[in-house]
Amino acid sequence: MSSFPLEKRLFEVLRDADWPSSAQAWSLEKTGLTAPALVELFESQVLSRQLDLHARRLQARGEAFYTIGSSGHEGNAAIAAAFRVADPALLHYRDAAFLIQRSKQLPGQTPIFDMLLSFAASSADPISGGRHKVLGSKALNVPPQTSTIASHLPKAVGMAHSFGLWRRLGGQGEWPNDSVAICSFGDASFNHSTTQGAINAAAWAAYQGTPMPLVMVCEDNGIGISTLTPAGWVEQSMRTRPGFHYLSCDGLDLLDTYRTARKAERLARRLKQPVFLHMHCVRLMGHAGSDAQQAYLSPQQIKAFDARDPLLYSAGLLVRHGVLKADAIRSLYEHIGQQVAEVAEVVIRQPKLDSAKAVMASIVPPSRPGRRQPVEHQSVENKIDETPATMARLLNQSLYRLMEEYPHLVMAGEDVGRKGGVYGVTQRLQSRYGAYRVIDTLLDEQSILGLGIGLAQNGFVPIVEIQFLAYLHNAEDQLRGEAATLSFFSQGQYTNPMVIRIAGLGYQKGFGGHFHNDNAIAVLRDIPGILVACPSNAADAVGLMQEAVRLADEEQRVVVMLEPIALYHSRDLIEEGDQRWSFADPGPEYRLPVGSLGQWGEGRDLAIVTYGNGVYLSHQAREQLETKSVALRIIDLRWLTALDHDEIYRKVSDCAQVLCVDECRRSGSLSEELITGLVERGMESHRLHRLAAEDSFIPLGPSATVTMPSVDAIVEEAGRLVAEPAVRAAGKPTKIKTTKAKGEQS
Repeated sequence: MSSFPLEKRLFEVLRDADWPSSAQAWSLEKTGLTAPALVELFESQVLSRQLDLHARRLQARGEAFYTIGSSGHEGNAAIAAAFRVADPALLHYRDAAFLIQRSKQLPGQTPIFDMLLSFAASSADPISGGRHKVLGSKALNVPPQTSTIASHLPKAVGMAHSFGLWRRLGGQGEWPNDSVAICSFGDASFNHSTTQGAINAAAWAAYQGTPMPLVMVCEDNGIGISTLTPAGWVEQSMRTRPGFHYLSCDGLDLLDTYRTARKAERLARRLKQPVFLHMHCVRLMGHAGSDAQQAYLSPQQIKAFDARDPLLYSAGLLVRHGVLKADAIRSLYEHIGQQVAEVAEVVIRQPKLDSAKAVMASIVPPSRPGRRQPVEHQSVENKIDETPATMARLLNQSLYRLMEEYPHLVMAGEDVGRKGGVYGVTQRLQSRYGAYRVIDTLLDEQSILGLGIGLAQNGFVPIVEIQFLAYLHNAEDQLRGEAATLSFFSQGQYTNPMVIRIAGLGYQKGFGGHFHNDNAIAVLRDIPGILVACPSNAADAVGLMQEAVRLADEEQRVVVMLEPIALYHSRDLIEEGDQRWSFADPGPEYRLPVGSLGQWGEGRDLAIVTYGNGVYLSHQAREQLETKSVALRIIDLRWLTALDHDEIYRKVSDCAQVLCVDECRRSGSLSEELITGLVERGMESHRLHRLAAEDSFIPLGPSATVTMPSVDAIVEEAGRLVAEPAVRAAGKPTKIKTTKAKGEQS
């Protein structure tokens, strides 16, 4: 006899024919299911359950490592049966039965073996390669999802939008243009801001007539870990939601679930409108293997949950409809359990990831052929304007070219279309390329990034804009938990290449305060696989933007373009009208590869290593320092991640002193990595110094720049370093000098 109470209860019901039944009484004929199809659904449910149970046995033996299960949610097998295998499905972590049932729609699948490989964290796992227990399959169009709560919903909205966009452009991406995007989540996740934002974005688009073939499946088991969901809360929140069709089904009843899911599928596919499919179910055996639900549920509550086991209801359907007898049901259950146990013994002997290199192999996606198309840039329509101009102007010209060269490139963000962006960078692009390729979004950064991720997964190269750096932080998980992890958890089988334009950093004149002058970039620099570029001048902005798009298109990378607001419209360097910070457009072939450095000057007294506004300030300081006979060179990093430390060392090793000018906060700053990299390559600490911003938010008004490096501070520190060569030449031990910012920008 099994040690699991659920199995004991199942065997008791099979013995006594004490079948629970749903309030619904659908016939097979009315639902469109055949008797063999009903048996197949039940087999998927049983296999899901047996995998759950055996995962716990394996965990007890130290052979499995993550046992959050699907028990009680097995009715989602009927939802899988209602959709095409080509419909992309972003699944809740309790959707094993869905994946199993979908595998039956495609010959040659081995769900028992594959899922056990995932449980055992084997490198032979066909989806994640042992990096995580995820539900996913390239062949079955199930991109793997992390367990970050509901973070996959915004990209499901983007994916649904992509089908209509491909139809409009006359092409096709990863999936057919008549596909429906499916995403599933729990009733507890329903309350998360990410879920509410995604629901709102889908409704907002559909309300305006934008095609949105999306089915959101809320699997409502009535509890989130230990917190009960108020009865009726989900239904009352969604039943009359504008823009959505609301459907409800009993997830314990395969017939009702299949019938309702078929209706959801037809509404979404034919009307191209979003559907909220509310599946009522039950959670069995606690939240996960380590969860002792006895601590927060009474014995009576647990018994009531167990009595609602969907396998009991399905067994009753099979018997009542004369499809299978009780003995056959028990035999089927035990046979599948034996299969799982036998395969598990093979699986636990499969290889595991055994090195950092192996684990990290899929962080960077595989390359693919580029899709850039040749364009005659000398034509009157596309002729390059070679007049020296500002960063905003040259970025705008570059974006025009990129839209011409990459027909699958799409832009999206707040005010990027009709307004042309807050700083004019996207001016006139929408009038040229249409509102469907230059998309004015709603005000929600999570939805903007999710839109980009979903579009990218279906073959587009999106450039999405976050209006200000400070606005990224409430949506940062879309990069950290979603965009950066997709290749990692799918061994590069799924990717979401994109470019994220973010206006940020400090020194903005006449319009300040923290939310428009944020200098916190650590949040971007520690995400594996993400590339971050930061131009200091108009020509470099073109080179970095054009390389960013190439990286997304050919190397499937996620690239952040951090654009200094204060430099968007800077023309002059020292005096008004000198035009020394205006640059000619370097043209469509100009690209600055990752790790490439800019250099001004060959002086050996002092090397200033910096980026963004720091380059501009250092050039202003240079004017003063050269009058004092300081031989200076300025190194512009350009890229703030994937730094080429060997090349940086070569650029500065022959200089007497090195000063890192870092406009971002001292703690967790880029300058910390720079100093460390130089020390690791043998540079003496007494030659290394940094001038960084205070660990402070940026204030408003005249004090807006006092917490950050200034021209005066650079001149003062550089003069001090060069004026004391004898002390340092003597090789006396000193600590690396960190100078606090003071003063305002000159």
